[in-house]
Amino acid sequence: MNQSVFRLTLPILFGYLPLGMAFGVLFTTQLDYPWWAAPVMGILIYAGAGQILAVSLLAAQAGLLEVFIAMFVLNARHLFYGLSLLGQFHGAGWRKAYLIFGLTDETYSLLTSRARSADRHHEQAVDFRITLFNQCYWVMGCALGALLGANVAFDSTGIEFALVALFIVLTIEQYKALGDAFPVIAGAAAAALAILVLPQAHQLIGAIVVVSVVLLVQYLNLRRTPDAEGAGHG
Repeated sequence: MNQSVFRLTLPILFGYLPLGMAFGVLFTTQLDYPWWAAPVMGILIYAGAGQILAVSLLAAQAGLLEVFIAMFVLNARHLFYGLSLLGQFHGAGWRKAYLIFGLTDETYSLLTSRARSADRHHEQAVDFRITLFNQCYWVMGCALGALLGANVAFDSTGIEFALVALFIVLTIEQYKALGDAFPVIAGAAAAALAILVLPQAHQLIGAIVVVSVVLLVQYLNLRRTPDAEGAGHG
């Protein structure tokens, strides 16, 4: 079974290993922590882009509250991953909590797209191994990158731009998926407003609050419009 799980997760290995190494290098070059804290973070938090964001914020002397809010907003979609798979994980016993904890974008995609048999307990065991293998790949990448950053001397100037590049790509992909530029424009405007009117320590929280309110108002307006049209036709 482990061989088939390894084959299933091989594409994720090729993605997680280099990205985990990038995080490990960022962690040891940007923060004054021992190298082994990077893989420990990968074990306990396991948040991918969220971990890279945390490194950038901590390096900029951001407060723990800002780090928490930023990581929560970035990874809030994982709450819906877990909710959508509660039926699939029903009866998984002690594995259930880890299956929910270990849901990442890639793991969720694999668990929901792979062929499944009628044997629920067997398939839940396979799901557990897939989730575990994927986290192991990430933790391995974190450890290798942290060891590299701690023991190999090189000029790391500008390496923090990896976070900016990552979020530019994520923003472009989100725009392509939504087909709507309004959230991107609202986010950019909220960030600019926060930079202009708030002290540096509160700019991130301020921008998140502003864009959240704007998007909530837009959502409520979009819901009212079809209702009003339906009432008009009635």
